[in-house]
Amino acid sequence: MDTTFMTPITPEVIAKHGITPDEFTRIREILGREPNFTELGVFSVMWSEHCSYKNSKLELKKFPTTGSRVLVKAGEENAGVIDIGDGWAIAFKMESHNHPSAVEPFQGAATGVGGIIRDIFTMGARPVFSMNSLRFGDIRGDSAEARTNRRLFAGVVEGISHYGNCIGIPTIGGEVYFDESYAGNPLVNVFCLGVLRHDQIARGGAVGIGNPVFYVGAETGRDGLAGAAFASRELTEESKEDRPAVQVGDPFREKLLLEACLELLASGCVAGIQDMGAAGLTCSTCETASRGGTGVEIDLNLVPKRETGMTPYEILLSESQERMLVIVTKGEEEKVRAIFEKWDLPYAEIGVVNDDGMMRVREGDSVAVEIPARKLADDAPLYSREAAPKSRPEALDLSKYPEADCHAALRTLLAHPSIASKQWVWRQYDHMVRLGATVLPGSDAAVFIVREAGKILAASTDCNAIYCRQDPREGARIAVAEAARNIACTGAIPLALTDNLNFGNPHKPENFLQLREAVEGLAEACRAFDTPVTGGNVSLYNESPAGAIDPTPTVGMVGIVEDARHITTQFFKAAGDAILLVGEPGDELGASHYLLAVHGMKAGPPPRLDYDKELAVQGAVRTLIRAGLVKSAHDCAEGGLAVALAESCLSGETKFGAAVQIPGGAKRADVALFNESQSRIVISVDPGKEAEVLTLLAREGVPAQKIGTVTAGPDLEIQASGRALRWPLAELHESWSGTIPTLMGA
Repeated sequence: MDTTFMTPITPEVIAKHGITPDEFTRIREILGREPNFTELGVFSVMWSEHCSYKNSKLELKKFPTTGSRVLVKAGEENAGVIDIGDGWAIAFKMESHNHPSAVEPFQGAATGVGGIIRDIFTMGARPVFSMNSLRFGDIRGDSAEARTNRRLFAGVVEGISHYGNCIGIPTIGGEVYFDESYAGNPLVNVFCLGVLRHDQIARGGAVGIGNPVFYVGAETGRDGLAGAAFASRELTEESKEDRPAVQVGDPFREKLLLEACLELLASGCVAGIQDMGAAGLTCSTCETASRGGTGVEIDLNLVPKRETGMTPYEILLSESQERMLVIVTKGEEEKVRAIFEKWDLPYAEIGVVNDDGMMRVREGDSVAVEIPARKLADDAPLYSREAAPKSRPEALDLSKYPEADCHAALRTLLAHPSIASKQWVWRQYDHMVRLGATVLPGSDAAVFIVREAGKILAASTDCNAIYCRQDPREGARIAVAEAARNIACTGAIPLALTDNLNFGNPHKPENFLQLREAVEGLAEACRAFDTPVTGGNVSLYNESPAGAIDPTPTVGMVGIVEDARHITTQFFKAAGDAILLVGEPGDELGASHYLLAVHGMKAGPPPRLDYDKELAVQGAVRTLIRAGLVKSAHDCAEGGLAVALAESCLSGETKFGAAVQIPGGAKRADVALFNESQSRIVISVDPGKEAEVLTLLAREGVPAQKIGTVTAGPDLEIQASGRALRWPLAELHESWSGTIPTLMGA
């Protein structure tokens, strides 16, 4: 018997559940009566920001979500689905597990991976690879904060590694940044992609009146209790102790669940299927009923449990991992049971689909919850919060930032944890399982061969949060452009993207302005690059006692490579090759990593993005790659041209030098070397093809010029603004590759 059923619903109890007085009035109108305590809990999780997007949904409607390749739109199901040709499709999505990872980094990250994998195989797709985008506070130094940041970093990477390696899905790429704004509130954004045929797309609706409802997967416990509500408020010192809101994952159980569900879907027995993710059994029950236009009735006494004495409130709000809700076609129950028993999974028939539109939860003969499913799942209040007035960042006054020693500055940039090699991270991931990763982590984008479909995919995650801090709209536009540029550098055509919008408390006008501006920037850029948004995640309330994070609208983009011969990587291939700069040298130093790493400032406006120039540069490089004229291609991003050249020298198995002269009229060498102007790609070509390449680029109207030659080493030599600079490769390599292992004690 649920002893909480009789708990008085006081204003204090309502407020503790994150329900406002106006929302409580709306709940009473929906029910036609007072909710009981369990129903209040159900509304609190379903109407939390994490589940309902009540503070962001109106903004998300601005995204383009349709296109000739879109088979399942954003918001329709657990993940969007994109056509990749010949009857094959991909399902992919990105989600966050930020708050749980701040409290318990290993399990927070591990269960984030497990959750995004379930979103993919719930669509009927076999997951084939994962990526991630991670942000932490500064890990340098011996302060208590730095030690905490290192602990979080190590725990998150270990959690991702553990879950992905155990389940056998390769983690093939991503990004890691470090900045003081993430101290106390790390970002853990996880991405997964799966492959399926068009006729294998599964749906999450409870259809078929009288169809039985099955529970399958891990037994329900008290871990993850009310995790959706926990993720919808700011992190405080008190909430960090809220460990029951962090789930515990079991990748071996998830592997069994994955295989069982894919076999079940192939059997033709399934009328609908839904992951028990955020809000657990509550969400899966009401969402399937809402999508199906039906009702669902379940009995909690039948739910497999691993703890005794659990109340309906606890069972419904638990976010225990590795669980699914399956609507089975009536008459196929025995076939379903046989599949579950084959895979040694706990299961139970717990309910039935009915025609009254209600989510009805029984505990034996007593009714614990009775709520109209569609009102609960789809009728949460939507808010357009107050936005602060727009303001432009102050123009950069270079006189305030004297030119630094450029020799030391490049070493400093390469040693900055955000730019330094992330090999310490990706060596912990089994990126070679399934034998599909043909471009290893460390290049501009990951490339994966989907052998069952005969397709080659490229994928990248991107966001420069410094740009977004200074100008959220421009930063978001650049996030899409850089993702597309990284895809283009592999020889691929961008197809679509998913996003993870990480922001602070939306009730603060300055934060809501950042959200609105970033969404509009993303939407504008997605239309320019013809990359519809397939879905994603909004993570708000990313604030620690020290303040809000820098706005971080991360994008995960997927492209397709049409021929294996077109696959291109970023590192130089042979001494004597010509180095060309496609695009203009640039001179925009605002919001650059140089200003942050060398001068300790986030200052000035970010570089401006010109869509026509960007599309022309990307298209031209892709054309050259397809013509077999490009040996390496690397985009200019954080740290500018000097860092791009150094990475091209250092990131391959063989280290090459380069002799380069940077053209242009920059009066200061640091501006020429480290500006982050957009629409620039460094390519290397066979010296005998140099003239042909430049002629083709000129014909396309794309600015380009030879800037140097690949050498056998041992130095990187650059002439810029009348200065002759030289760095020994061994010295640069030590700065670039040794920083993170040294900081992490490896």
